[in-house]
Amino acid sequence: MNYRVIGGKNLSGEVTTNISKNAAVVLLAASLLNKGKTTLKRMPHIEEVNRLIEVLKSIGVSVEWVGGDVVIIPPKTFDLSRLNRTAAEKTRSIALFIAPLAHHLSSFELPLPGGCKLGGRTMMPHVHALDKLGIHLTEGSDNAFHVDASTKEAGDIVMYEASDTGTENALMAAALIQGTTTIKFASANYMVQDLCVFLESAGVKIEGIGTTTLTVHGVSEVNQAIEANPSEDPIESMFFISLAATTHSKFLVKRCPIDFLELELATLESMGFRYSRSKEYMADNGFTKLVDLSLEDGELHAPPEKIAPRPYPGINIDNLPFFVPVATQAKGKTLIHDWVYEGRAQYYMEMQKLGAKMEQLDPHRVEIEGPTSLHGIHIEAPDALRPATVLLIGMLAAEGESMLDNVYPINRGYERLHERLKVLGADIEAVE
Repeated sequence: MNYRVIGGKNLSGEVTTNISKNAAVVLLAASLLNKGKTTLKRMPHIEEVNRLIEVLKSIGVSVEWVGGDVVIIPPKTFDLSRLNRTAAEKTRSIALFIAPLAHHLSSFELPLPGGCKLGGRTMMPHVHALDKLGIHLTEGSDNAFHVDASTKEAGDIVMYEASDTGTENALMAAALIQGTTTIKFASANYMVQDLCVFLESAGVKIEGIGTTTLTVHGVSEVNQAIEANPSEDPIESMFFISLAATTHSKFLVKRCPIDFLELELATLESMGFRYSRSKEYMADNGFTKLVDLSLEDGELHAPPEKIAPRPYPGINIDNLPFFVPVATQAKGKTLIHDWVYEGRAQYYMEMQKLGAKMEQLDPHRVEIEGPTSLHGIHIEAPDALRPATVLLIGMLAAEGESMLDNVYPINRGYERLHERLKVLGADIEAVE
């Protein structure tokens, strides 16, 4: 699929934030902890979910879409000899299967994670954390890693880094190990909180949800009917916030997870962006706080400090790219410091092809000078989800026609994005 865009239009109306990709994929993995039926409500129809469902089916899991819900029933025994490697190697989320499968198999191999091409992404947080619980990862054969889970036990973990997926694997490992496991320097990010809510619904008591120290009281088994509601995606909310700021548009974004957007909004306020918010209300999981955001126009200028991500409650690592198109329309120089990934900053420089004035200072820092007028281009989408959506925002702000080829990276994380943009008044078409 390709996107044809006629940019330079003011957008209006309202859009609703969809369910989080990262919450959806970890709950698919966590469903393997339950010997009974798990129903995941209102799941997003996105390519990342599709790939994991393909993997689950290939190893004997019953997975069925019932309306917008996904119903999962694990097999009595798992057969990894039939694992769909093609699907597994297209997603980094395959790493989330390590801990759940370690409760069913004493040893096995999984393909190395794929997904976005953002430079080296270490597995060491997983290795260090799981090793403390008796689950050992070593280099396997044929671009895979070997898992030995024959001697599991509760323990104390200090995370090698505050990795989202590393923390999730540690949580899922601890959940079915009887005894108390403490995880320090844990990620407190939104998808980790979603997983904690799910595990508590399964009978696993967890202290410290939303903090960097989690205490897990493991159980011997989960065998029950579970219904779970993954919460809304703050990264999708941020896409629309960035779009409004970059195109100088006014529209409403509903069901925004505010706890994971407050610093981003404060940073945009320091750049002259204006918005108002509704009273808080609860997501369907009964835990996540949501608001509706009325986005307004403002005279943008560079922020007083560089913009850089940090573990929650800092600016989300996945939200950082959305400041790039905003900075092209802000008066002055904005410094974006993407210290987490080795290769993501180079994708930001693709905005130059749209007319942005920017300089890459080193592998991690980009300086953007604005405001600049953007113009249409024909380009292939980067093989990375967030940078691809950043280019799309630039095209929607640019005068003239643009073509973004091969938007599979966008479809990995966004459902029917072009149709939802058209509701806001964007001139965008999906073409073969």
